[in-house]
Amino acid sequence: MKKFLQESGREIRVLYSHNDDMTLSALEAIEEYGLIPGKDIVVVTVDGTRKALEKMNEGKINFVVECNPLLGPNLIQAVKEVLKGSTLPKRIVTPENVFTQVTAANEINSRSY
Repeated sequence: MKKFLQESGREIRVLYSHNDDMTLSALEAIEEYGLIPGKDIVVVTVDGTRKALEKMNEGKINFVVECNPLLGPNLIQAVKEVLKGSTLPKRIVTPENVFTQVTAANEINSRSY
C-alpha cells in the first residue's frame, strides 16, 4: 500500500483487499500518508474478523465481506450423515454475511474470531 500511495497517492479512490490483516496494514499506510481511510479512500475487505468490524465502527472500513472460518460444525454434521448412509447435497454452503458501517456494531460482540 505504501508503494501504491507513493505512485498514485490521492488518485486512489478504492482499496479492496482479500484479507482483513492486509487491510489493517493498509489502513496504517493510508493514515501515515495523510489520508483518511473510509473517507478519502473507500475500503472493502474480506474475512469479517472482530478487528475489522471494530475498524469499521471507527469509520475506517466501509464494507466487509465475511469469509466464515467456522466450518467445523457443518463438516462434523456432514460426516455423521455420510456414516449413517445418507446422501449429501453436492454443495453445502457455510453461512456468511456482508457488513456495512451501519450493521457492524450489532455484530462485533458476537464475533468468535
